[in-house]
Amino acid sequence: MEEESPGKPTKPQAPPNLTLLLLVSLGALAVVLVGWKYLFEIKINPSQRFLHLIGQAQPTPTAPPAPTVDLLKAEVVPEAGYTVKLAWGDIGKKLVASGAIDIAKYQQNYKEEKHQELLAYLTDTQDKGITINADNAYFWVNTLWALGLPQKSDVLEKGVMGTEYKDKIGSFASTGGWTLGAKKAVDLYSSSGIISLTAEQQALVNKISQGIYRPCCGNPTSFPDCNHGMAILGLIELMVAQGFSEKEIYQAALAFNSYWFSQTYLDLAYYFQTKENTLWKDVDPQKVLGATYSSGPGYQAIKKQIGNIPGSTTAGGSCGA
Repeated sequence: MEEESPGKPTKPQAPPNLTLLLLVSLGALAVVLVGWKYLFEIKINPSQRFLHLIGQAQPTPTAPPAPTVDLLKAEVVPEAGYTVKLAWGDIGKKLVASGAIDIAKYQQNYKEEKHQELLAYLTDTQDKGITINADNAYFWVNTLWALGLPQKSDVLEKGVMGTEYKDKIGSFASTGGWTLGAKKAVDLYSSSGIISLTAEQQALVNKISQGIYRPCCGNPTSFPDCNHGMAILGLIELMVAQGFSEKEIYQAALAFNSYWFSQTYLDLAYYFQTKENTLWKDVDPQKVLGATYSSGPGYQAIKKQIGNIPGSTTAGGSCGA
């Protein structure tokens, strides 16, 4: 083998191909980026894999169907009704015993076959709760009215009716209009401890009643001058005594108001969906029951904004037995 002579110059090496090196580097970087994209966008969120592969964006959520009377009824006043899972117990029997309800008058007023099961709430102990629907809404407005009227209450004694109108108690629709009792309404007014309420519970009843209005007038439940106001007062007292939360009480009050004033709350549901993009099931009951929406003047202002719902008919409660 021939040895290289000392001092003999070596053959110069070819300079590296910079273009090729650059292309290789870019290719490697692209592979890394694609890998990370796959890891974070597809492996971490497998539901997007198919959409990613076919180059489609995530589908836009389907908009709710346009509100119609039938769709609104299914949400606001469903045929199945609304159930409050409270213990009614012997409340009905106490109402009869106190003279708030004359059972003979009730039997005459509710003599249809569909009402016979309801009359058991006045003669038997019932613990299956209360369900209100379109067929029995009239029964429950009267029966809860009969509860709110005689129940010993800070709202009745220390509120507007018991102070400013103390000498005119019998002049209101919720008092003078009560004709299904065995005693006069003025004698029944805040006279019996049908429900046992502590001082703290009385305060809570007062607080909640101040925020619940009804569309037949401009007054809150804390001024129960009509049958619906007195009925909601009775419902609040019953639920507070049994430890229901404020949220549950507002939900129940809205449901009962809705069956008593169905057209009002169909209109409000239509308003919330079309004007505020909020479905009825997502509306805050406490908000709806406030003066802005559920008082007479408040509702009329909303009604002017929406007009009539196509296909709707007028329906609602009246302030009398």
